[in-house]
Amino acid sequence: MIFWTLAALGSLVVAAFLLRALSLGAGTQSDGGGLDVQVYRDQLAEVDRDVARGVLDAEDAERTKTEISRRLIAADAAAKASAAGAASEKTELRLGFGIVAGVVVAGGLALYHQLGQPLMPDQPLAERLAEAREFASTRPSQETYEASLPPRPDPNQDPDLLNLVKQLRDVVQDRPDDLRGFELLARNEASLGNFKRAYQAQARIIALKGDAAEPNDYLSLADYYMISAEGYISPEAETALRKALELSPQNGFARYYTGLLMMQTGRPDLTFRFWRALLEEGPENAPWIAPIRENIEDLAWIAGVRYDPPAPRGPSAADIAAAENMDSQDRAAMIEGMVSSLSERLATEGGSAQEWAQLITALAVLGRTGDAGDIWAEAQEIFAEAPAALDLINQAAQTAGLAE
Repeated sequence: MIFWTLAALGSLVVAAFLLRALSLGAGTQSDGGGLDVQVYRDQLAEVDRDVARGVLDAEDAERTKTEISRRLIAADAAAKASAAGAASEKTELRLGFGIVAGVVVAGGLALYHQLGQPLMPDQPLAERLAEAREFASTRPSQETYEASLPPRPDPNQDPDLLNLVKQLRDVVQDRPDDLRGFELLARNEASLGNFKRAYQAQARIIALKGDAAEPNDYLSLADYYMISAEGYISPEAETALRKALELSPQNGFARYYTGLLMMQTGRPDLTFRFWRALLEEGPENAPWIAPIRENIEDLAWIAGVRYDPPAPRGPSAADIAAAENMDSQDRAAMIEGMVSSLSERLATEGGSAQEWAQLITALAVLGRTGDAGDIWAEAQEIFAEAPAALDLINQAAQTAGLAE
């Protein structure tokens, strides 16, 4: 009640000041009639002085006084009419402004009553962080959240693939320790859009592998969880992501999804930290770069940070369009220039595993297998302590024909 009283009083005080300003303005608009009356009275007195000095004779003075008196009467009547009009105008202004002020004050209070939260206390940072932690620890489980979703339409499923999956289900039911069977089942269930069955099979894969489970195993599990929950990152998905990050701290997918988790649980400031690092590391063609670029400036503002995102690295759309119109010799020269630029930057500034893998592949395409081998050897030393990154680099080397 105190809030509403103070809000109403504050609004009325402002309205009163505005009304007074308008009233004063209206009262000074029509003083011309009163000034004319005073001028004519002064002229009558001047005529009498002229007679006394002998400047005017009695007859001329009488005619002059008659004319001035007639004008005086007319001016006096005009002054009284003007004063009455001004008073009426002032009254109308006050009434009109009073009505408008009343509507504005009442409307504003009514709107705030409908949309505002006058009883909400201040929220210090510590309280907001505590609320975020509370929400993160009490948010719905995977099963609960999925149960709240509307039913999905049945996907169009390939009959042959569906038959294969049914056979795989029977196989793993009879052989619950068949790792290869569960790997095939998880992938094919996902291909059919059965993501709940997919994450159940993937969880069994991780259980069978035990300590030998790899980051990608946990990422696949988290991915199936998230797709099944339509983008929601449940506590179960969070556990899988944290395990993937524990095994591979530089894994781009794990870091991107962890940033997304922070956003969903009320910590966009932490999302900014995760995503800023990913954006600055690149490469520009990584699948997480585009969504990060779309949101990073808003996240920086929320985090209270002045941030200018780095310009995209690598060939622009104009470069690609220009390359399409080049002959083979010019196109090869352009690719050479890009490869040289990437190679120089990695040598001087370093870069992500994806960029090193990209360089290995590009050198092989240009036929420079010796250089590609040197880059592969260097990358193996740099990422020796990052199994997931090393795996990506070795895959590029296999694609380039450098490894079996």
